[in-house]
Amino acid sequence: MIEFHQPTLADKEWVDRCLEAGEHRGCEYSFAGMLGWGPAYGREIAQWEGWFLSRSRGKGGHAYLWPAGAGEAGRALEAIEADAKALGEPVRFICLTQAQAGELEALRPGQFEIEEDRDNFDYLYEVDKLSDLAGRKLHSKRNHCKRFEENNPDWVYEDLTEEAVPECMEVDALWEERSREREGVAEAQDITDEKRAMVTTLKNFTALRAEGGLIRVEGRVVAFTIGSPICADTFDVHFEKAFGEIQGAYAMINREFARRLRQRHPELRYLNREEDMGLEGLRKAKESYYPDLLLEKFTAVQR
Repeated sequence: MIEFHQPTLADKEWVDRCLEAGEHRGCEYSFAGMLGWGPAYGREIAQWEGWFLSRSRGKGGHAYLWPAGAGEAGRALEAIEADAKALGEPVRFICLTQAQAGELEALRPGQFEIEEDRDNFDYLYEVDKLSDLAGRKLHSKRNHCKRFEENNPDWVYEDLTEEAVPECMEVDALWEERSREREGVAEAQDITDEKRAMVTTLKNFTALRAEGGLIRVEGRVVAFTIGSPICADTFDVHFEKAFGEIQGAYAMINREFARRLRQRHPELRYLNREEDMGLEGLRKAKESYYPDLLLEKFTAVQR
């Protein structure tokens, strides 16, 4: 029997230990994401015979992540199948990578309907690309940064610290107010869920071993970002907020944070800027940076 529970900070050590056994670059394997977004998706996790297991609850029932740990996943798959049977549901997997989908098909040939889930593809970028913005394709990004620097000659970049968290919360509160006015009621729950996730991440900034940065203009915070490592060579950018009316603010916080991470963590190769959720504007923004790796995701439902 799998004893699932809502993730807490006390789970971080063993979850990280399980994830270190594999190369998980997908944002769904970020512990900070599990903790922050868990309530929105009914996320539960479990430690089972050395494996990390996760399931979430949605309108269609429960769905599982592919198990993370060392060794063959067959036994863990059997445990997941037994759990789904006890719930009276077919086994559903979400956010499978191509390799995981292949492993599932090898273990249960023909037993699952596997489909591409484009809205949940993760956008991964080389750290050097976002730091240098070199080449013709990123010419417009360099221009945005140049305009920002010209218009705000006193700008400074700082590492995000616990002392700066209240200022970042003020930026987010104003951003949230403007977003609600712009998006309307339909997106209100998404904004609320994101707010809760971000507050959880900021409040547990040190315990999560998160890192972030902010930009000040005339002493005021105008942009900030926060993220945490997923695996040895990949860092997940969880949140990025800026005042959109300040030209280049988003491009600058993106560039400066990448530079800071490159300086502090030369082993990093990728920044995972997560999925676009099928939102046209967000997809266009992420594609405009030309991802180096579009991490494909698949869903699988037991036939």
